[in-house]
Formats: sequence, C-alpha cells, structure tokens
Amino acid sequence: MRTMMILVEIRRRARLVIGPFIGLTAVVYFAYHTVQGDRGLIAWWRLNQEIKQAEETLSHLDETREVMDRRAVLLRPDHLDADMLEERARLMLNMGREDEVVVLRPRS
Repeated sequence: MRTMMILVEIRRRARLVIGPFIGLTAVVYFAYHTVQGDRGLIAWWRLNQEIKQAEETLSHLDETREVMDRRAVLLRPDHLDADMLEERARLMLNMGREDEVVVLRPRS
C-alpha cells in the first residue's frame, strides 16, 4: 500500500514537471541553433567576413584592370605610343641597346 502511494505521488509530480521541462528543452534547442546553426549568428558573421574579403579582391582586380586598359589603349593602331611600343618590344624580345646598362633585381 505504501509503495502504491509513492508511485501515485511520483506520477502526479512528474506531470507537473514534464511541461516546463519540455518548454525549457525547446528554448535551449532554439537558442543553440540561433547561435550555432547553419543560418545562425556565427554563420552570418562568417558570411559577412567572406563578403568583405571578396569586395576587397574585387576592388584590387578593378584597379589592375584599369591599369591594363590604360596601357592597352596606348598600343592601339589608331593612336600608337612609340615609347609604349618600344617598351613592349624590348620586354617581349628580351633585348636592349648597346649603350644601355641592365640592372637585374629579384622578383618580389
């Protein structure tokens, strides 16, 4: 009889605790995934860092492209720059004049 009363009391108290326990478990689950999940705060922060890095790379490539475009304009046949043509010819043919001194420097 005494054990029966104890079991009834355990069941009654378990019913009172199970609802808040499930609620607390749900809150912890959603809080964890808000921070750590695939679309959580940490993933959002990493994505923002990747975007910043890609924008920096893009700006660097745009600058490089502008420099190359300016140099390419100087080599067009309709307005050819003699100095640019001579520079490119020397670079491509790996030649220089007899009275010139060539200074070699290490590539960085």
